[in-house]
Amino acid sequence: MSVLTTSKINQLLQSGHKGGLFFSKWLNEQGYSPQLISRYRSSNWLSALARGIVYRAGEELFAFGALSSYNQQLGKHLRIAAHSALELWGVNHYVPMGKPLLMVTCNKEAVPQWTRLNVFDREFKPFSTDVFVSPQSTTIHFRDWQLLVSTPEQAFMECLLLAPRHYNYLDLYYIMEQLTTLRPEMVQSLLHTTKNYRVKRLFLYMAEKAGHYWLDEVDVHSIDLGTHKLQLEKAGAYVSKYKMTIPRELYEYV
Repeated sequence: MSVLTTSKINQLLQSGHKGGLFFSKWLNEQGYSPQLISRYRSSNWLSALARGIVYRAGEELFAFGALSSYNQQLGKHLRIAAHSALELWGVNHYVPMGKPLLMVTCNKEAVPQWTRLNVFDREFKPFSTDVFVSPQSTTIHFRDWQLLVSTPEQAFMECLLLAPRHYNYLDLYYIMEQLTTLRPEMVQSLLHTTKNYRVKRLFLYMAEKAGHYWLDEVDVHSIDLGTHKLQLEKAGAYVSKYKMTIPRELYEYV
């Protein structure tokens, strides 16, 4: 292998994200031809993950690294959402059993197939957030990665959207109790634009039950909560203000 080729592979190995991936489109743009990448693979510098995707040979693959690589190299918007985002914001109630889940969503983009591979330290769990017309997200620096994540306000509403299939309502209330610094203007915007009445009513009920000061700055009367009744549990307790029957354990919790 020539000195020039050795220099290029050294540059490549030193670039990118810890435990991350290299995508063929980005590699071509950086001057790494398919033939050169094939030579790097033959020399055991790189290993193939899937068609058009390689990584540093022998390196442990991190879900955060893969996600960060994907977004930055290809200009995508795969974001960390729901409880996974809340954990990054320092809010945590769940103790994972086995390999932890990484909840992700792409808005209008398709979730890439490589996220299905069981090779990362976390299991990717994609879900749809179409009910959020204007989802709120931001980029944070976490350890060695730049990560696109849902804001705390958005992330909690995503958890409500996924309950009770993925989350228990009472467990989510425990999390709501910790959300003492939510931004009322962002809460207002999300509640105005979200198309799911269950999410909106549950969010307001839990925030009110928790006694958060920021709720006083939200104009609840301007939010469309619908007029129909909601039944979250057959043998639950009816909350007349929000016209919904909720789990009795949530209703009676003090």
